[in-house]
Amino acid sequence: MNCFPLIRVFLFFYCIFAAREEIIYLNKIKTNMKKAFLGAALLATLPMWAQQKATVTVHPEQGKEIISKHIYGQFAEHLGTCIYGGLWVGEDSSIPNTNGYRNDVLNALRSLQIPNLRWPGGCFADEYHWMDGIGPKENRPRMVNNNWGGTVEDNSFGTHEFLNLCELLGCEPYVSMNVGSGTVQETAQWVEYMTAEDGPMAKLRKQNGREKPWKVKFIGVGNESWGCGGNMRPEYYADLYRRYQTYCREYNGNRLFKIASGASDYDYNWTEVLMKNAAGQMQGLSLHYYTCAGWTGSKGSATQFDDAQYYWALGKCLEIEEVIQKHIAIMDKYDKRKRVALMLDEWGTWWDEEPGTIRGHLYQQNTMRDAFVAALSLNVFHKYTDRLKMTNIAQIANVLQSMILTKGDKMVLTPTYHVFDMYKVHQEATHLPLTLNCEVMSARSDYFGRQEGERKLPMLSATASRGKDGVIHISLANVSLKETSEIELSLDNIKVKDVTGTILTSKNVEDCNTFEKPDLVKPEPFKGAKVSKGALKVKLPAMSIVILEVK
Repeated sequence: MNCFPLIRVFLFFYCIFAAREEIIYLNKIKTNMKKAFLGAALLATLPMWAQQKATVTVHPEQGKEIISKHIYGQFAEHLGTCIYGGLWVGEDSSIPNTNGYRNDVLNALRSLQIPNLRWPGGCFADEYHWMDGIGPKENRPRMVNNNWGGTVEDNSFGTHEFLNLCELLGCEPYVSMNVGSGTVQETAQWVEYMTAEDGPMAKLRKQNGREKPWKVKFIGVGNESWGCGGNMRPEYYADLYRRYQTYCREYNGNRLFKIASGASDYDYNWTEVLMKNAAGQMQGLSLHYYTCAGWTGSKGSATQFDDAQYYWALGKCLEIEEVIQKHIAIMDKYDKRKRVALMLDEWGTWWDEEPGTIRGHLYQQNTMRDAFVAALSLNVFHKYTDRLKMTNIAQIANVLQSMILTKGDKMVLTPTYHVFDMYKVHQEATHLPLTLNCEVMSARSDYFGRQEGERKLPMLSATASRGKDGVIHISLANVSLKETSEIELSLDNIKVKDVTGTILTSKNVEDCNTFEKPDLVKPEPFKGAKVSKGALKVKLPAMSIVILEVK
């Protein structure tokens, strides 16, 4: 009997059965992956070896542009406990303070050398009436913060308290005017109150205890006028801006830098209309950009995320470069001499509020992921300082990507604070262009059902500058969660003699500083850079941010 036909039939049906089982198995894997990644799909092309190879060449002779210190600006809004409890506790508080300002926070911010501070908002600015926040505190009316959680505020922190704080910190105030619900007269009188030597508003200021006017340079004419600041069309706001800025007068030699309310991230038409119709009346145009998972539903947890979410967030963060480029291209069309500055006066991460906190107060923790968003963003900002003259991270305390967290009499410095502290050497230094070659990850995400497309994420980010003392600082960030980066680093026509460094890293990318463990993430001396034949060989650990001082 010939058994081969039967065997062939058996093998045929067996293959069909095996293929069916394989499909079922693969579908199960696919379903489990979807659950594990919360709908995010990540395609990565990374080397299989334990170390990545990279080269960085710094070009000192090409350095021309100065990195404005105002790139390191801060933002303090009447939102949650940013002001009350974060910066201000009042003179009668048991928490050690100087005239009502927390001593621990004051000292931390002084060390940070913050160049400017934006206030009172944000969305709060267009509902804030400044006369409610002057005079004896017991006479100041209470108000409801309708934008942020319906909190009742007593207006104990007003114009005097803010401007005096800026003097204590040695930073320049950036005051946002109320265009949404205010009046031209209200704006004009506020500028006069703050900066005039004489006149009705100056007299009122003196009655309230301040004899000499303050120096106030930066004036924001409204905030997010396309949204919470009035839901305006750009054509309407352009005309309104021209009107309001006219009555922002300059008194006694105090020169104003007037900033128009600019676009939200990808709204290039807003920039087009504003530059076309009001560029001649402005010194600055604002821009807002946040890194978050999505604006509908959840924005993602600040502390609980997987590798895919981590890499996706950094890709979203780096997309800010393309956004800046496109807005600058529009501005260049109407202002070839770059007279009008681009002011990115809100940026940073925006995650879901921490469980158990008050809804609308936007309190979120701050992990190594946030530190990378800060480092990568600053590295981008340095490249565009011919037009980008100010950025303000949101916000300074207890809100979004903050520098500081407070709880009662306790204070914590966040990983983002440490990045700003390490990077402060770049302020007012000359930006040095560089050439970077490294591995690149390709990521695709359909976060929460919204297709985001493919993003390219370099595994290494870098920036360099030369200070007035001639010392060169190079900042490096290895975003890989697993691979060490071996970097060949050289400087054109310069032989390196000595190098020292500082590193910020942690065991897990979800690590954050808490009130129980305030120093889990903190800078340490870095020993991974060696001088070899006038160049540098750097072993940059996975998930680390390093700054090198080169002589």
